[in-house]
This record gives sequence, C-alpha cells and structure tokens, in this order.
Amino acid sequence: MRKKVILITGANGEVGHGLIEQMHALEDKPNVVVLDIRGMDEEKSKLIDTCIVGDILDTDLLDNLMSEYEIDTIYHLAALLSTHSEFRPEAAHRVNVQGTVNLLQLAIEQARWRAKPVKFIFPSSIAVYGVPDLETKAILAPVTEDQYTMPTTMYGCNKLYCEHLGRYYTSHYRQLAVTPEPHGVDFRSVRFPGLISAITMPSGGTSDYAPEMLHAAAQGLPYTSFVRPDTTIPFMAMPDAIKALLMLADAPREKLTQAVYNVSSFSLSAAEVAELVQKSFPGTEITYEPSSGRQNIVDSWPADIDDSAARRDWNWSAEYDVNRAFNEYLIPMIRQHYQT
Repeated sequence: MRKKVILITGANGEVGHGLIEQMHALEDKPNVVVLDIRGMDEEKSKLIDTCIVGDILDTDLLDNLMSEYEIDTIYHLAALLSTHSEFRPEAAHRVNVQGTVNLLQLAIEQARWRAKPVKFIFPSSIAVYGVPDLETKAILAPVTEDQYTMPTTMYGCNKLYCEHLGRYYTSHYRQLAVTPEPHGVDFRSVRFPGLISAITMPSGGTSDYAPEMLHAAAQGLPYTSFVRPDTTIPFMAMPDAIKALLMLADAPREKLTQAVYNVSSFSLSAAEVAELVQKSFPGTEITYEPSSGRQNIVDSWPADIDDSAARRDWNWSAEYDVNRAFNEYLIPMIRQHYQT
C-alpha cells in the first residue's frame, strides 16, 4: 500500500512554512511530502514526513514520487518570481509553465491510480492583469477575475496560462479521446495581491517595495522606493494568504463556480505604506527613485480587485485589514526579529 500524502512544491518559503505549520497543528495530521530545489529548513523538517531535494523539471524524480506515494492534494508553490522572470524569461517559462505541466500530469496519473480526482492548489498573482494606462487605472472599479487579463510580464503570462491549463486539465483533458478520463484534476487557484511578510525577507517580487520599506526601517536604514509615492495596488498579510489556500482546498467541490478566485485585503499607495512605516519607526528616511521598468509593471496592475466570488463560494474574508496587518502582525514581528 502506498502512503497517502499531501505534496507541497517550493515548500521552503514562508507560504510553504505556514502551510506546514497549519497542517501539523491539525488533530488528524496529514502526511506531508515536500519537494524543493533548496531542501528544507531544519526546524520545519521536523514537522513533515519527507523532504525531497529536487527540481520540478526532473520527470524521473516525479515518476518516482508517483510510484512511491498516493498523492491526495498538491500545493504547487514552486515558481520563479516576477522580477527574476524578467531577467530570465525563458528560464521562467520552463520553471513556471513546464514545471506546472509536469505537476498536472503527475496529478492526472495519480487520479487514474486512485480512481478519484487529485486536488491541485495553485497560487496565482495580480501579475496576470494588464491595465492599459494610468487614466484607466484611476477610474476602474475593483477588477474581477476575467477583466483586463493582458499581462505585461513573463511571470504574469506564465501564471495566466497556468490558470487556463488548470481549467483544461479539470474540465477538458483529452476531450476527443474515445474513452474520456473518468477521473482527473480538481484544480483550484487563488489569485493573490501583493503579499507582505513579517518573517521572510523580500526576494524578487515586483510588489516588494512595501516589505522592503518595513525591513529597512526596522534596521534603522534609509530606503529608496523603486516606485512613485502615488503607486497603488492591493496587498495582503502573509497569514491571510495561507488561510486562503487552506480554505479553498477545504471548500466542497459543488460550491465552487470557477477555477480561479481573487482574494484581497486592503489597498495602499507607496506613500501610505511609508507613512505607516514612519509612524512606527520615527526618523526613517524614505525617498523615491522610480525604476521605469518596475514602475510600468506595477502601473499595469489594478488598484483594487474584486474578491466577491470567493466570499460567496467559500466564505472568504481577510482577518487582517490594514490596521491589524501593520499594528498586530507586521510591526511587532519585524521589530522583534531585528531585536533578537
């Protein structure tokens, strides 16, 4: 008998760490297998069943996983992030698209063995949007999942295409076959705004000017923002991101009316982030030197997104509004991190 497990790819980041901690806290703890090219932090390794150091592009490795385990759910977190993807677009396509195809194929094969679908939980991004200009952005109502999906970045293109791949593998896989697939993928995607973490250092996201301000201020360092002070996008505190993934994974299939769901919490301009940071860290010097490339990218993202479908279908609501995010999560934890 193969052991039933949950597979988490790209698990050695804060989202992966948060998922592992939440699963370990359950009364009926699942067996968790993680796959990460960097391995796993020693502390978090104690909370999982197995850590496999490897690449999602290694099909032999994935074949071995498939034969050794019964994979019930896949949380596919592994990705090359937005800024890095612009420097290495072809590598980003391999990791973000071909890697996802490899995992979807793994899910299909597992479903055949199990005779029931495999849940495939996929974090997508606000980067899938492409608002044409600032004039349009200024008058837009909160944007729904199917509006302005004309991304200007390789990362956004990758994420949008993978959303469509998920729909295909769930509803249309090999639709011309004489015998249709009786079981397959149960693909569910959360489309995140900019994520702000109190623990993990920013590492290549185009929205990282917000967490970078916080981490610099806590160290007593000046910070130069790569976007204008009026730049506005939606954000979310990291604990809510983890909550959203787990809530969507737990939602009854019959309640879900779409494959991809926006989730959001609050929208802030860069100047408003700076004001909150300087209130908690008086004397922090924050200046602005917009980088034309990254500024253009952030300008193409909406100032707010509509998450009413998630609220309706699986009772989504963020726990951290802007005040709670900064006053109860970000500021205290970041301050504590640099004082220890």
